[in-house]
Amino acid sequence: MHPPGFRNFLLLASSLLFAGLSAVPQSFSPSLRSWPGAACRLSRAESERRCRAPGQPPGAALCHGRGRCDCGVCICHVTEPGMFFGPLCECHEWVCETYDGSTCAGTCHCGRCKCDNSDGSGLVYGKFCECDDRECIDDETEEICGGHGKCYCGNCYCKAGWHGDKCEFQCDITPWESKRRCTSPDGKICSNRGTCVCGECTCHDVDPTGDWGDIHGDTCECDERDCRAVYDRYSDDFCSGHGQCNCGRCDCKAGWYGKKCEHPQSCTLSPEESIRKCQGSSDLPCSGRGKCECGKCTCYPPGDRRVYGKTCECDDRRCEDLDGVVCGGHGTCSCGRCICERGWFGKLCQHPRKCNMTEEQSKNLCESADGILCSGKGSCHCGKCICSAEEWYISGEFCDCDDRDCDKYDGLICTGNGICSCGNCECWDGWNGNACEIWLGSEYP
Repeated sequence: MHPPGFRNFLLLASSLLFAGLSAVPQSFSPSLRSWPGAACRLSRAESERRCRAPGQPPGAALCHGRGRCDCGVCICHVTEPGMFFGPLCECHEWVCETYDGSTCAGTCHCGRCKCDNSDGSGLVYGKFCECDDRECIDDETEEICGGHGKCYCGNCYCKAGWHGDKCEFQCDITPWESKRRCTSPDGKICSNRGTCVCGECTCHDVDPTGDWGDIHGDTCECDERDCRAVYDRYSDDFCSGHGQCNCGRCDCKAGWYGKKCEHPQSCTLSPEESIRKCQGSSDLPCSGRGKCECGKCTCYPPGDRRVYGKTCECDDRRCEDLDGVVCGGHGTCSCGRCICERGWFGKLCQHPRKCNMTEEQSKNLCESADGILCSGKGSCHCGKCICSAEEWYISGEFCDCDDRDCDKYDGLICTGNGICSCGNCECWDGWNGNACEIWLGSEYP
């Protein structure tokens, strides 16, 4: 027989254990099975209800389709390149690893970036915590943009009359006078080619190598690019090499004429006839890839056999990816189009027809950060998004990019000297500029 004190201890321990189990949430019940392998004490309907996301109707996916339901508890799948986790397998860690090729700038939590705003300021934000408005704080006043502007993603946009990286400088003239001084003869502020700061235009210089760029003038009214023919972007020659450029207009040498001094007077064809012959079915003479003289095209860059055809209509560079691999190594290039080997398809033969993934595994890899399959603009095949062919401009790993955002020159995206990658031009070796329009190689091609 136990002493009364021991019996009191047992009663106290029992009551504490009962209270503890009562506090355990319903979603966690260690006693749903009497012992390992025993039958589940929950009904099938109740078990499935606990494995569904809140608000989901009966028949909806269990464990977010990323695990199996075992007596009301989700057992998550482990897949490459990451692992599903969370009470309902709602989290997958690798989604954070999509910004600049590395993890998010904050902390990856349940597949989403959680920004570091421990001070409660909320100044760090963005899908990948890439925006840090603390960079807009003026060191002296400790105000955002000095109190004279608004900050967006770490950049200050100043109110009229203020300028500087943090809107710290005030103009000594009124905003109206500043605007008047910056207005070009055609009535546009800095000719729509520059920025007006305190009555002075800072022109958007497109030439990163020269002290004096292509755009100049008190109100940026002169654009030397207007003196370049389509083919002249491959050289330093203005006015087709047969004239002098004066504020965007060509003064031709003797024996040459035309808007860009491109037509020899010895040619029996008129300039219009010459261009028509060089144009063919293209919108531009020589398809925007060559030099037209007297109705005949000389394809550029000179010596590059990848550009050819009567009107330079074939550009086999379009069969290459950013690493220079032709048709993904699974096809041949014919006049700028890939002919894929059996078992491969895609613009660059980058997709295998056979897939060793389950449909579920494939779809999980095609989900963007917002959980939508290929951003709703494409289909998923073997863990890769195939963007809609009807919308030629949609691209990106998750079909989340718009190639119409890429700069054009002479009507060609990236001037034909690079690849449009998620709205930005990735230029081939030797080329530079927002639209890959500037040759920086040691020798002209």
